[in-house]
Amino acid sequence: MKSLQELFRIGLGPSSSHTMGPRFAATAFSAANPTAARVRVTLYGALAATGRGHLTDVAVSAPFSPTPVDIVWLPEQSLPRHPNGMRFEALDGSGWILATRVTYSVGGGALLDEDGQSDGGCEIYPHAGMDAILEETEREGLRIWEIVDRHEGPAIWPYLASVWKSMQRTIATGLNAEGRLPGELKVPRKASAYHARAQSLSGYFGQTALQFAYALAVSEENAAGGEVVTAPTCGACGVLPAVLFFLQRNARLPDGKIHRALATAGMIGNIVKRNASISGAEVGCQGEVGTACAMAAGAAAQLLGASVRQIEYAAEMGLEHHLGLTCDPIGGYVQIPCIERNAIAAVRAVDCAAYALLSDGHHLVSFDEVVRTMWETGRDLKASYRETARGGLARVHALRRKDSGPFRDMGS
Repeated sequence: MKSLQELFRIGLGPSSSHTMGPRFAATAFSAANPTAARVRVTLYGALAATGRGHLTDVAVSAPFSPTPVDIVWLPEQSLPRHPNGMRFEALDGSGWILATRVTYSVGGGALLDEDGQSDGGCEIYPHAGMDAILEETEREGLRIWEIVDRHEGPAIWPYLASVWKSMQRTIATGLNAEGRLPGELKVPRKASAYHARAQSLSGYFGQTALQFAYALAVSEENAAGGEVVTAPTCGACGVLPAVLFFLQRNARLPDGKIHRALATAGMIGNIVKRNASISGAEVGCQGEVGTACAMAAGAAAQLLGASVRQIEYAAEMGLEHHLGLTCDPIGGYVQIPCIERNAIAAVRAVDCAAYALLSDGHHLVSFDEVVRTMWETGRDLKASYRETARGGLARVHALRRKDSGPFRDMGS
């Protein structure tokens, strides 16, 4: 597994695989071909199917400015390694191809080249999964965050501190923003209103309302193209910050504890990324929001004093109870049902942590087994349920739009 710096990436929404990754790829190709008179970008599969709603066209064009960019959309064709494939071609003044590069955006802003080699640094963790991590923690009396410290070194902590600062900025910005999100759906922002109403509620309902507000704040900022942290993706970026922010304020926790919780959450996300996928185009939303819920549940359990076994149990439940979740964004936007899913998953993550804390941490199905099951389930999903906006809620809404004309004002 690679550094947590490859999992937690700070960038602009609304999608790590459709916006952030393609922008990284376009920037690299632009730097390698500064003399191109024109650039042609071909988008394939899921990347093309929902690319307009995800602002993929903007992401792959902006790095080449002022060089003209022609975009070819091929949603019915896929390249062999991943549904999110793209081909960059640098052209001279006569239209001859000077250079070509095939790249895959595989989730969380990560890229693969045509030969299947990933971007970023080298593998620094020797662990194949959670079972190996548990074995090391129990053998040597370590916590999961101490595994991170051992293999990443002290440089990881300033980075996680910057991640936490970015998450807090996004929550603050999202709570203060009002109006409607960009795009044809005209979805209203809700975080500010939910936060205001939460102030008049007490007990369980007040706490739940605050978690909703924090998750909505981040997810709405993502949908608006604002700065977010992939946790593990942009589409699922609201879950972990909401849980950490809620627990910090509720229990007056110092930043150092939050940084250690981020490290534990990152290891959970890394395991899913290594052994399955965090790409909605590859395994559906179970790989995005499901993984985010597992990360947040494990982090929450740690902050609440759980043992390593209880942390693993919380993470297992967070992913297990999202198995089969489809990725069906209406209109191709990271808005419906994505934003609400982040809010619900944040509350579920805290519930998973509480449930695990009531146990001794031992249970029948392991986290590694659930990760394998998620991968198998994702591969069994029809392509229409994997971020193509052709199935599920997206199809229902498309049929309604066809019957009734233009998009209506949506309250969800």
